[in-house]
Amino acid sequence: METILINGIGGPTPRSIAKALRSKFPEIRIVGIDANFKAIGFFMPGLVDKYYVSPKSSSKDEYWNFIHYLIDKEEINYAIVQPEKEIIAWGEYYHEKKEYPCPTFLPEKRLALTLMDKALMADVLAGTEFIPKTIKITQNNPKYEEVEKEIGFPCWIRATQGSGGLGSLKLGNIYSYRSWLFINSTINEFTVSEFLPGRHLANQMLYFNGKLIKAASLECAEYVMASIAPSKVTGNTSFGRFLNDDNLTDFCDDCIKYVCTKLGVKAHGVLSFDLKEDSNGNYKVTEVNIRHMAYTGIMSSVGFDLIADTIEILRTGNINVEGKSPYYHYDKPYIFLRDVDIEPIILESEDIFSKKN
Repeated sequence: METILINGIGGPTPRSIAKALRSKFPEIRIVGIDANFKAIGFFMPGLVDKYYVSPKSSSKDEYWNFIHYLIDKEEINYAIVQPEKEIIAWGEYYHEKKEYPCPTFLPEKRLALTLMDKALMADVLAGTEFIPKTIKITQNNPKYEEVEKEIGFPCWIRATQGSGGLGSLKLGNIYSYRSWLFINSTINEFTVSEFLPGRHLANQMLYFNGKLIKAASLECAEYVMASIAPSKVTGNTSFGRFLNDDNLTDFCDDCIKYVCTKLGVKAHGVLSFDLKEDSNGNYKVTEVNIRHMAYTGIMSSVGFDLIADTIEILRTGNINVEGKSPYYHYDKPYIFLRDVDIEPIILESEDIFSKKN
């Protein structure tokens, strides 16, 4: 029997992956870990076969002693690592040891570090078509004049690390900018960028040794509990559309190729883009996650199954793509609905809304 370790099992994405594994690979035994002893994934019936509270990856010696102990005790065959700080820790481990504690499928350390930090990514992509005009700021160096002259108002402010909703707000003038820095005084580093009024898009991509294997897109149209967020944007989409958009995939692929060329690395692993359209409908990258995105489970249920692809890679060390196009096309104009404390709902098209009226 194969045993797979899922890190961060309290989070929505690892839970979604575990549910998909339960459905499609019932023979796999799942061990879940999380640094939070109240992680909800520990207590969901049937989600995992065994769970452990883990040290935080920032406690390096304690964390790796625990991981090695767990791999031996539970006879772990593979790991699906999702929390971004743990992905970085595993990348550093590989950089030092030239191997992982057990087989996993992750981006190279330098690529992961650059993409995880929005300010670092903005530095690498500065002056390109891929990102909006962006300035990195800190509480000690807010660059008021630079923000006003180079970015202008309205503009968008957000924390350099963390989910897309962290610290995010549309700023209308310099006074709201000053106020937001005061309110968010515990967050030291932000990016300020031009405001993008268009659609919020996402693209999930699988790379293997520098080659794009598969990609698919969606639109995040509405957000869970948006009314309580100052920005009206949260990290969770309540209503979304699955899209067949090859141009978006090409744009994201060009972006990753550019970053990898600058860094001297190969794209590898699952990379998840967030983008917004500017006033002319041009794509602009706002974030690249170094892991599966929260929609990975519902994408797998309509045919775009990067979870099964990950299992194939973990089992065989390769993936069969002979005769397959990287541009995944959904067979119907699917949409999805999500909310708190309820399973997502997938509908075949938006036509059902008109039938309700």
